Amino acid sequence: MSKTALVTGATAGIGLAIAKMLADEGYRLIISGRRVDRLNELAKELKVETYVMPLDVRNREGVSQAIAELPENWQKIDVLVNNAGLAAGLASFEDGNLDHWDQMVDTNVKGLLYVTKAVAPLMIEHKTGHIINISSIAGKEVYALGNVYCATKHAVDALNRGMRIDLAKYPIKVSGINPGAVETEFSIVRFDGDAERAKKVYEGFENLVAEDIAEAARFILNRPPHVNINDLTIMPTAQPSVGIIHRKS
Repeated sequence: MSKTALVTGATAGIGLAIAKMLADEGYRLIISGRRVDRLNELAKELKVETYVMPLDVRNREGVSQAIAELPENWQKIDVLVNNAGLAAGLASFEDGNLDHWDQMVDTNVKGLLYVTKAVAPLMIEHKTGHIINISSIAGKEVYALGNVYCATKHAVDALNRGMRIDLAKYPIKVSGINPGAVETEFSIVRFDGDAERAKKVYEGFENLVAEDIAEAARFILNRPPHVNINDLTIMPTAQPSVGIIHRKS
């Protein structure tokens, strides 16, 4: 029987690329996100059995209900990819927008917790599982004006290590992927839909693309059972550090 993977934030960017990679690997897929039309389009495109699960990971009751109501034949989840996440705003701490802060904490930290807390018992029951948390170089380094976003991704980095310690006995693998500059909808979301401003983020150098991160996830998942890739940090060659990008003049 094919393995089953759940991907949050599967409607665009890294989540979409990972869903397609998992389908290519033969996984049955539970695809989750807020944009139902995109989920349905993706389900039609994928050549594997797919379960569409519309979900806002910030909704604790909604997450619990969605996982509890999975049909019986979808309840053995072998792989969970916590991809749903975002940055909102870019401001010095004293000028920070509290709504932006709530949005990032609720999505990047609490949303990851809600989904993992609901899925982990299913993995424990079947004594197998692999959790991949998509974080960021912002979980390893802090950059100017990124204060709260960086804090949420540092929290994910800590949770990766804490979950790995607590879940190894079942045994459940926990891996983290920490990308640098990846051109997705990330900057458009951060700048409230300002596509022109978002485009400038990626000008003058060759950034990562979502498929680069999906290939990293493929590598992680294809290690033998006794091998776990704890942590992968992936940067564009032009970005040696979080705040440094060598751009062509």
